[in-house]
Amino acid sequence: MSFGQVGVQPARGALAAITPLPPPPVAPSKSREQRGAEALPARSRPHPGAPEPIPALPSRSRHSRFDPGAPDPIPAFPTRSRRSRGTMEPWMLLLGAGIALGCVSGHLYTAPDSCEGRCGEPFNEEDECHCHPECGAEHNCCEDHERHCGPGGEGAEGGARSRDGFSSSSGSISEQELLELSEQLYGLDHNKARPGDIALNPQHLAGPDETGDKEDRSPQPLYKYVNEALFSKPTYASFIKLLDNYQRATGREEEVTAEELQEQERFLQEVMGTELMKKLFVFLQGKNRYSSEQEFLQDLNQMWFGLYSRGDGERDSSGFEHVFSGEVKKGKVSGFHNWIRFYLLEKQGVLNYFSHNFDGPWDTYPDVLGLQFSWDGFYKEVGSAFIGCSPEFEFGLYTLCFLARPGRACHLSLGGHRLSVQTYPWTKTTYDGGRRFIATAYVMSP
Repeated sequence: MSFGQVGVQPARGALAAITPLPPPPVAPSKSREQRGAEALPARSRPHPGAPEPIPALPSRSRHSRFDPGAPDPIPAFPTRSRRSRGTMEPWMLLLGAGIALGCVSGHLYTAPDSCEGRCGEPFNEEDECHCHPECGAEHNCCEDHERHCGPGGEGAEGGARSRDGFSSSSGSISEQELLELSEQLYGLDHNKARPGDIALNPQHLAGPDETGDKEDRSPQPLYKYVNEALFSKPTYASFIKLLDNYQRATGREEEVTAEELQEQERFLQEVMGTELMKKLFVFLQGKNRYSSEQEFLQDLNQMWFGLYSRGDGERDSSGFEHVFSGEVKKGKVSGFHNWIRFYLLEKQGVLNYFSHNFDGPWDTYPDVLGLQFSWDGFYKEVGSAFIGCSPEFEFGLYTLCFLARPGRACHLSLGGHRLSVQTYPWTKTTYDGGRRFIATAYVMSP
């Protein structure tokens, strides 16, 4: 995606100086009605008590693909209902070896077998190799530990700094900082749903042997009621406008119109106007990740909306499409981790809720559900989603974890309850001298 291509109005405001990506095909602007609609399935469930609908999202789903280069596997959730919440102990899923973040030599992301950007990072048994001060005595340092963390190394105390002025040691993000910042962002989600704004009907709690059998065990929709006044808030309204901008099947080149570029710009402007995202920026700026809000916006634009290929070379996908809108690849739903998208499609009758296999410990919103559902006949065996959070909360939390723990579990705390977010960078192509696009991001649970 880029702003300021031929036939596209130059970007305004904070995004005016965004450096364009290699331009995707820019299609002539056309109305949403002209984009074509997929046939609705015969089954359509009414929502008892639902308010008058907002303008319907086009039934043509233009989202869905899977990650050939970055997996989107979600570990099976244990079966647990809301009734057991009172006895649930604090939990955290520890998964995978990963990549700690640095921006030495202009890169924000590093390899899991390197100490670049990880010097002084606390020991974590998940890591393939280690960069803490005692790793030498314990014989478990990464091979490049001496180069990056030894005397005079780029990440050593008092050592060399990169050409961008970034010290990988001082800029590392600790586990404690992630826990504290996530609680702060949780408290700043002023646009989240209130308890009376959403009524859920989770129905069947699926066991581990049931999630893959594609049986509909819940005769009613998941959402009994949503207060759609939420959707008139600027971040919600600008988010919803993005949801019909994609071809959901992988292998189909995306055609990006001037109108769609403007919608992306508007969404970024709206979320960056929130206290939550400003808090995230200040934290990242303090870690020398970004020197200005404009630079942060530029990177958000590219990591989330930049196009890459999940198929045979077509620029057919982006992090935003995969995570928030959903894709279809090889006959299965891929990505699709957003409650607003789920609600709107269920309301239209193109999404059929089957069951849930996890219900988080929160008694308010945001909550977390593990879901099984069918989207126009394409099945999602285990999908996770925050329920009732604002678009900026999800967008900001996933961004934080992608920058701090790309490719590994990112351990957070929300309202006193632990949880983890998993992100993966797209490894086949990069932008801006080696930075990586988001391949996927989703909330995990034990």
